[in-house]
Amino acid sequence: MKVIKNIFINSETQTAYLFNLPLVITTIIFIFLPVVGTIITSLFRDVTYLPGKFLLFANYKRALSDPHFWQSVQFTLLFVFFSVSFELLLGLVFALLLNETIPGKGFLRVVVLIPWAVPVAISARVWQLIYHFDYGLLNYFVLKLGISNDNVNWLGSSAGAFISIVLSDVWKTTPFITIILLAGLSTIPKELYEQAEIDGTNFLQRFFKITLPLIKPVIVVALLFRTIDAIRIFDLIYVLTGGGPGGSTTSISLYAYNYFASGDFGYGSAVSVIVFILAAVLAVLYMHFGQFREVIK
Repeated sequence: MKVIKNIFINSETQTAYLFNLPLVITTIIFIFLPVVGTIITSLFRDVTYLPGKFLLFANYKRALSDPHFWQSVQFTLLFVFFSVSFELLLGLVFALLLNETIPGKGFLRVVVLIPWAVPVAISARVWQLIYHFDYGLLNYFVLKLGISNDNVNWLGSSAGAFISIVLSDVWKTTPFITIILLAGLSTIPKELYEQAEIDGTNFLQRFFKITLPLIKPVIVVALLFRTIDAIRIFDLIYVLTGGGPGGSTTSISLYAYNYFASGDFGYGSAVSVIVFILAAVLAVLYMHFGQFREVIK
């Protein structure tokens, strides 16, 4: 009997491995091998017009001593902080509103999702037209409302370009956080709120004592996804400002891309590995301070 049971279990195990095999192969081909290839390339001088040479960590030392690299790191971290913070705040507000029983709730949910469905390159182009100095929609309202007598060059200064990029990204990706938080809110039993109302609690007390603790794991997941995605910000900046003015809005990904485009694959790979390490560190910090392990258990 034990032998038959073991054979049955082994058969189930083999079937499970068989079903997971396509995923394993896909992961190895499209994720593991490119990552390993990037790490190996980062250790070499891989320039199109020069002979290859093993440099060990010279590309990393070059990056860490480059002020333009640190400028891109500073911009990226500031962008992550402000964009993700605003997206979380707005996403939570929208999720709380859409979780209530209001007229047209289904229609509102669809409307909120529209920005997220628009491709990044297209939304960036639309925002570029909105910010345009000569015929932008924003300058049209500024002049009509008498806020300014002249057109404003929204993307012409470092601060203006930064705020414009953050605003564009918040508009684009707030629906993503709204969806995740809305899914978390829908799992909270209504009986908890009914009991709390019987006990005489107000909205803020119910929010901080019931809602916020119960959706904390969902918030951590949303922050984790958005932070990693924001660190890799590239297409929005590439279309909107191209890294300008004066390189002030060059993200780490755009900084690495510029070297790839110029044929310096070794240095570009080293910067890409640094981006990977930065994203991994932030992910670990989120999991640690968000007590994500306890949630999984």
